[in-house]
Amino acid sequence: MALPREPRQKMINIMYLVLTAILALNVSAEILEAFKTVDKSLQVSSKNLTNANTTLYESLASKLNDDKYKDQARKWQPKAEQAKNLSADIIKYMEDLKVSLKKNAGLTIKADGSESFKEDNLEASTRLFEKDKKGEELKQKLDAYKVAMLAIDSSFAGQFANNFPVNTEPVQTKTGVKDFTLGYFHMTPTVAALTMLSKFQNNVKNAENLIVSYCHSKIGSVEYVYNQFKPIIGTSSTYLMPGEDMTVTAGIGSFSTAASPIITINGVSKPADENGVAVNTFKVSGSGSIHVKINYKKPDGTSDMVEKDIPYTVGQPSSAAVSLDKMDVFYIGLENPITIASPTGMEQTGVSGTGCTINGSGPKRTVSVTAPGTCSITITPKGSTPYNHSYRIKRIPEPSFMVGSGKARMPSVDMKSQQFCRADMGPDFIYDVHYTVVSATVYFSGANFNNVVTTSITGNSLAPLGQYLQRCGPGSVVSFDNIKVSGPDGIRVIDGKSFALY
Repeated sequence: MALPREPRQKMINIMYLVLTAILALNVSAEILEAFKTVDKSLQVSSKNLTNANTTLYESLASKLNDDKYKDQARKWQPKAEQAKNLSADIIKYMEDLKVSLKKNAGLTIKADGSESFKEDNLEASTRLFEKDKKGEELKQKLDAYKVAMLAIDSSFAGQFANNFPVNTEPVQTKTGVKDFTLGYFHMTPTVAALTMLSKFQNNVKNAENLIVSYCHSKIGSVEYVYNQFKPIIGTSSTYLMPGEDMTVTAGIGSFSTAASPIITINGVSKPADENGVAVNTFKVSGSGSIHVKINYKKPDGTSDMVEKDIPYTVGQPSSAAVSLDKMDVFYIGLENPITIASPTGMEQTGVSGTGCTINGSGPKRTVSVTAPGTCSITITPKGSTPYNHSYRIKRIPEPSFMVGSGKARMPSVDMKSQQFCRADMGPDFIYDVHYTVVSATVYFSGANFNNVVTTSITGNSLAPLGQYLQRCGPGSVVSFDNIKVSGPDGIRVIDGKSFALY
């Protein structure tokens, strides 16, 4: 179709054709972001592989000095180093290609050090890899890398030829098979071409890990080489008694002989043992501090030093003591509470009893006794004179039999209304002790009773006495005798009691 002759119309048509071409070549922002995401993922994977490979190299190097593995290590460690060098060379080559590609896409370096280039540029990769022949050069180097890696040892080809991670075979597309350069870099946005280079770098890292892992497997398991050192200083205690031993332990946290620690404790040089630790023991007499200095080599070969003062306290001996929380006597049948004081602390104090049983732990204890008389308790603080004292043993005071108010004279109507009897401890007894009535013989006499009536109860209830209590009136006497009660010290007989009614 012929273009219009009018200049204005010609210009409009030309602008339309240019716009159509631009739209056809435009790469969406979503696609660019997708490539950048993939590139970041590949770089993280490569970093992880680098860390894994570094651990393998360190382990191989350590086995050269191990009598158990050094003969095998001398064969396989150099092969691993050869794989490392081959991989490093081609990865550096591809890193240089990335810089050239960005320059072709208008690379600029901003004031903050960040890069800027045309990520959607379709000409940069074509110009670099097709026109400047870098695509064919990259393919040749990758192919040569594969051949060189498999040639490191005669066993590698049979092990890895069919599954070697680096591959430069033609690319299968919807329009057919394309060679290496056309398939990966023809009219490819700059950010996509950078992602392709990251992919090949990641493939190289995988190949390196494959070869080095195989070399290591021919020697033994991976040994993680400790490459961080931290000085440590400790003491057996910071609170001691005169004459006790103070033990100071100082060394390097990794306990590696490579750190070559030189340890000085209170001005005295102490050799480190096979674990990198020096121990110094001395007797203390008064409070003070310990000065410790450690000179050592760091993993990078440089020297470092740490100094630390460790304060400690020496206690002064004093008399141990036992205080009875209730009174200066132990009661049979009770858990008698005591408090023990010791200048060295209970963890360094011995406690024993004769004629009694001491229960519990720490300063708060209880004492059990079984027979009247005396007993003794011995407290032995570490490094101090033992303390011994005797204590009396008594039975619990006898409880008093009570009905109602317990008064010996009471109104007859009060006695008739009572349903229970009891045995109470006096108000001055400081223990919370309870007794129950087991049995008693009961006598009714006086008014309304021509003859003495004898009966009994078998517990606290007065219900069995109901018919006799109702006969009581002013002048009657109710007497309780042979009263048996049960309490912490067992069953005992207590004094009887009579109630005169009015």
